[in-house]
Amino acid sequence: MNVILLGAPGAGKGTQAKVLEHRTGLAHVASGDLFRAALRQGTELGMLAKQYMDRGELVPDQVVIGMILERIKQPDCASGVIFDGFPRTIDQARALEAALAEHGDRIDAVLYLAVPNEVLLRRIAGRQTCKSCGATYNLYYFASRVGDVCDECGGQLYQRSDDSMETARHRLEVYFAQTQPLIEYYRGQGSLYEIEGQGDIHDVTETMIVSLGLNGR
Repeated sequence: MNVILLGAPGAGKGTQAKVLEHRTGLAHVASGDLFRAALRQGTELGMLAKQYMDRGELVPDQVVIGMILERIKQPDCASGVIFDGFPRTIDQARALEAALAEHGDRIDAVLYLAVPNEVLLRRIAGRQTCKSCGATYNLYYFASRVGDVCDECGGQLYQRSDDSMETARHRLEVYFAQTQPLIEYYRGQGSLYEIEGQGDIHDVTETMIVSLGLNGR
């Protein structure tokens, strides 16, 4: 089974994808993780991607597609994939479909996490991460007890350069401008399941599992 998880920045795709990976045994392939790995390694691609990400813009299709197609050739993807953050455009969707068709595969379902814009903005612009242990917080929904200090280890909390309110608003504008046609594309194919993404994490997961017809897992 190959599943696409769609949703704006802050919709909770990453969290849900990891839970689905555990529940289904499918490989979680996240374009954001691939980019961050390239950034850590200081590759040319990583530096190029950072320029776009820091401005809240999407990385060009040709860069993203090449990275994703290389990733799904790896052995852990043989049983199926949960695509997180990809595709974001119809061109990317068609490139993915063509690559899967070469191996007799296809996209089985598209899950769209729908969350109101005002909630997305607070989820993005309020995010903080501990520099020491990696624990995550949110200034609006789950703040640390003492300022910018981690409750777990006492480390310093920081915000990513692309998590300001202004950049968050721009990221959402870019996302919906470029990805809304993709949502309609999959809706027209009859493969789109719209999931209410504001509820309890467990409840959202169960709705997704039911939509995939995997209630017993």
